[in-house]
Amino acid sequence: MLIIGNGMVITRDDANPYLADGAVVIDGEQIKEVGGCAAMKAKYPDAEWVDAHGQVIMPGFINAHTHIYSGLARGLAIEGNNPTNFLEVLDGTWWNIDRHLTLDGTKACAYATILDCIRDGVTTIFDHHASFCEIPGSLFAIRDVAKELGMRSCLCYEVSERDGEEKCEQSIRENAEFAKWAADEDDDMIRAMFGGHALFTISDRTFEKMVEANNGLTGFHIHVAEGMNDVYDSLRNYGCRPVNRLLYNGILGPKTLLGHCIHISPAEMDIIKETGTMVVNNPESNMGNAVGCSPVLQMMKKGILVGMGTDAYTHDMLESLKVFLIIQRHNAALPNVAFMEDTQMLFRNNREIAAKYFKKPLGILKEGAAADVIVMDYKPFTPFSDENIDGHMLFGMMGKNCRTTVINGKVLYKDREFVGIDEEAINAWTLEQSKKLWGELNHRVY
Repeated sequence: MLIIGNGMVITRDDANPYLADGAVVIDGEQIKEVGGCAAMKAKYPDAEWVDAHGQVIMPGFINAHTHIYSGLARGLAIEGNNPTNFLEVLDGTWWNIDRHLTLDGTKACAYATILDCIRDGVTTIFDHHASFCEIPGSLFAIRDVAKELGMRSCLCYEVSERDGEEKCEQSIRENAEFAKWAADEDDDMIRAMFGGHALFTISDRTFEKMVEANNGLTGFHIHVAEGMNDVYDSLRNYGCRPVNRLLYNGILGPKTLLGHCIHISPAEMDIIKETGTMVVNNPESNMGNAVGCSPVLQMMKKGILVGMGTDAYTHDMLESLKVFLIIQRHNAALPNVAFMEDTQMLFRNNREIAAKYFKKPLGILKEGAAADVIVMDYKPFTPFSDENIDGHMLFGMMGKNCRTTVINGKVLYKDREFVGIDEEAINAWTLEQSKKLWGELNHRVY
């Protein structure tokens, strides 16, 4: 048994939202009780003690959309790559990287990504992977790293025809085999979705194969209308808009997650709403790729479940929280919008998205919820409570405030040091893999 106490507890539980001096009691993989610190210590005197040092105790963050395959790109410049539009960004940067990712490269990306997530207080990730150099076994390689490091993960592989029929078939098989493994294993730490890249890289015939291979095992995780390429391709070649194509091909539904949805029409929003399909927004990535501002405020008014991801632009969910507010206000030319939607996406909607895949409640501190708890270093100099915690987070916190991370009841990061994880050895091996990747991309030795 474990007690995390001596801190200000933000539970995200409406029935018990805030304790000024509280503690979270963990029994195995789930939370047993949340209460006053002194009372919990007295009630469970033999429990292991984790001191929050008077800081903020809260649920771990959920990232509803990221890309492990970009894990070795930090600091990378690919010679001759100077993209001027979204397709050039994809082809010159990300597709170029994933075409050179071996299984070892994929594992290195997973190590780099997951260690950063743990440091930033992220305890659950929904990953959308691509490694067209070596597809078979890639999701299982990520699974192995996630299990080793203790990250709660929902994984898929992005099906695409961009590198030919054989690679497309391999990507479909990888999704299907991993989804079957995940269903059989029924492990609440590792789940599966069925991935697809942008619609302009997927034909209707491939959608048919995806649906057949999935066989109802899981939902789809797919990029939709991130750039105008999807819209042009769907109208030109299929006589309809992107969301209509997904509807006609049997992709939409309550367990399907659509990434981005920037260039969608009100009628497409209605389809998303009526099918119960989920959407995930990635504000920093959208700005970085210059693809536009997603109409999230309109989607949420229609009752669409919109969550928050990073698209691997960062692993800090509080960065996304901050940037979403800014881009939506800038786009609307109104300084009084998006605050409520912003915090709802990260702290409530991501929790609902996760509930479609994981059994134990995530993103909340209450009895029976998953024991995913973080401690954030934050000493407020203005009044602080559940009534204004979101304002404190938006304007006072960042992921690097995280000092302790507990996932599934295991202390993985304590007082800014990894526990049971040899960070130096992992970093050394990952660096060697990144040198190999960079060398192949730029045809020189690093």
